[in-house]
Amino acid sequence: MVASSAACRHLIRSCAGDGSVHLMQVVYDKLVRDQIPEIIRSAGQHPVIRILDHASYRAALLAKLTEEASEAQQAPTGQLAAELADVLEVLQALAEAHDITWDQVVKTAADKRTERGGFRNRIFLHTVETPD
Repeated sequence: MVASSAACRHLIRSCAGDGSVHLMQVVYDKLVRDQIPEIIRSAGQHPVIRILDHASYRAALLAKLTEEASEAQQAPTGQLAAELADVLEVLQALAEAHDITWDQVVKTAADKRTERGGFRNRIFLHTVETPD
């Protein structure tokens, strides 16, 4: 995962007294993979989580798609496959959350490719000129 400073904020709390207690809290406020809370616990930290309702889950998946696509855009070549895998995982979850089978997604992509083409020809549209 490519770290992003916009993705989290740090809060530092300390208590004065006979023994200072310092607590750093990193706020993420984002959807994470299912095993992330356990990974955090195994590192001796305490994740604060909640389970999203269906509508919130769909919205969080759309935000996650934007996050992962941005990470793929910024990834060095050696990390691109991992970032694309994250995008794919989010796409599959989005389809499932909207009761769309992966076969439907693949078929729709094939239909669009037949109708409008793919991206293999590397065509970059600069402008479209329209006569007056």
